[in-house]
Amino acid sequence: MQVTFRSALLAAALAFGAGAALNGPPGVWLGDRLGLGAQAQEGSRAETYRLLSLFGDVFERIRAEYVEPVNDREVIEAAINGMLQSLDPHSGYMNPRTFRDMQVQTRGEFGGLGIEVTQENGFVKVISPIDDTPAARAGVKPGDLITHIDGRTVQGLTLNEAVERMRGPPRTEIRLTIRREGVPQPIQMTIVRDVIRIQSVRSRLIDDDVGYIRITSFNEQTDQGLRRAVQQLRSQAGTRLRGLVLDLRNNPGGLLDQAVAVSDDFLEQGEIVSTRARRPEDAQRYNARPGDIAAGLPIVVLINGGSASASEIVAGALQDHRRAVVIGTRSFGKGSVQTVMPLPGNGAIRLTTARYYTPSGRSIQATGIEPDVLVELFEGEARAEARDREANLNRALRNDQAQAARQSPVPPPALPPGFVEASSNPPPRPTEGQPPIQLGDIARDYQLQRAVELVRGLAVMRRASN
Repeated sequence: MQVTFRSALLAAALAFGAGAALNGPPGVWLGDRLGLGAQAQEGSRAETYRLLSLFGDVFERIRAEYVEPVNDREVIEAAINGMLQSLDPHSGYMNPRTFRDMQVQTRGEFGGLGIEVTQENGFVKVISPIDDTPAARAGVKPGDLITHIDGRTVQGLTLNEAVERMRGPPRTEIRLTIRREGVPQPIQMTIVRDVIRIQSVRSRLIDDDVGYIRITSFNEQTDQGLRRAVQQLRSQAGTRLRGLVLDLRNNPGGLLDQAVAVSDDFLEQGEIVSTRARRPEDAQRYNARPGDIAAGLPIVVLINGGSASASEIVAGALQDHRRAVVIGTRSFGKGSVQTVMPLPGNGAIRLTTARYYTPSGRSIQATGIEPDVLVELFEGEARAEARDREANLNRALRNDQAQAARQSPVPPPALPPGFVEASSNPPPRPTEGQPPIQLGDIARDYQLQRAVELVRGLAVMRRASN
């Protein structure tokens, strides 16, 4: 086995070196003949051989001398996962089971608790609970740190291993220990697992004249769900419909093509988003096609620190085209694209392959979308959210635009007269023992109240201009 494994490593190194030579850019052989590039290339290959040999030495030492027998596949998969996770917070290895679960999730149905998570300082950090799931009903909040699952610490586990422990058959219980900012003692929660069927789009009329649409994630059903929602709202309200509130708060993202489709639904023309990869020739641009399903009605987009990735694409596109006013608090700041690459018979890798940019050329990586109008859900919310964003994750990609933070956003549509461009006296943060504020509850959701007020003001201005 020792010779076989070393042989495999050498074969991989040789293939790597040959590929580098054969697939190099035009002109590389001219430099080699002159003796300019050859020395650097040979030095790089030699270093690669040494590092692969080091990996083989460590693997063989573990197999021979670890206190208990090890499973070769598990050890190598852990090494692959560690290699990917060392790059950035969003790259990783998925074993066959996790890969299947991911495919089910993007189709809009999966088993578990209903939370989007990442990893921070060895703990599992909640990005956002999904609406109407066991986790949301139990009171799990964005920013919570899961430290123990069924009494066992999550430290030492990969993110995929922790997620697998939280998943299980429906109607079975799981105990979570959670650390929450501002709460001195750990919180113990017992949650009953369920089959999570994500209805990613929900809608209703507010006071018979404003359409409220909440998108909780971007899966394969999102664009169709949005179109149905707008159609239903228009048929219910008729000519009374003044405009739409598109709620993307705590939306952790999802499929890029669905974010493009949702943006396209409200835009007549122009760029929606562009992606730029390591090689310039791999850059892509996505453009809108004619047709606005809202027929020009005013739109207000709600975002907060839990709005990430695909939801930031939509908010940024509508903001840059001045098709909507974005209100709330600054978004999460995940401006990178992950490509899932299947490995036949061995799961898949999720690799960060590009950054995306809004139509005006802004990279929001680690900076987020700044709302046109700052409105907090409760007093101090923006300051609390500042600790729970992409920029604070270990190994987060840098923003490649040196002055991105100082760029001025495209001016939003003019606000109606008398509308204050800041949060004015938001309600105090809920105290311990009070039920948490449910987003979309017009009676307690201060941001939604302001959004509805703004839609009606914009509708007045639209009628006046016509």
